[in-house]
Amino acid sequence: MPKVRRSRKPPPDGWELIEPTLEELEQKMREAETESHEGKRKVEALWPIFKIHNQKSRYIYDLYHRRKAISRDLYDFCLQEKIADQNLIAKWKKQGYENLCCLRCIQTRDTNFGTSCICRVPKSKLEEGRIVECVHCGCRGCSG
Repeated sequence: MPKVRRSRKPPPDGWELIEPTLEELEQKMREAETESHEGKRKVEALWPIFKIHNQKSRYIYDLYHRRKAISRDLYDFCLQEKIADQNLIAKWKKQGYENLCCLRCIQTRDTNFGTSCICRVPKSKLEEGRIVECVHCGCRGCSG
């Protein structure tokens, strides 16, 4: 099984603790990329990839910011090697974006009316019983 892609620079101390989880997520990513997309809409084929990408970034974010289980050097290494999404993590640090699913959901240029995605609307503001599903990543509500 191939390793998680890295540069020639050796990883900092603590890499061996997070490497198995990252390899498992990388394997899931490969499976999602090769999965058949027959019978799915064009956008639905990408949803598992967005979900796994979010999981990998959230894993690194939680280890460093919430649990304080990894060092700053290892955290920076993961961001430089693009194992975790630096821009998504930067949004998670801001108030109101703690549960953001992907960056496409807050880009106003991707929507018809120049607003954010429907999954960013709080459930209390939506009609009762209405099921919301994002067209970009399949999220069912990341506003909280």
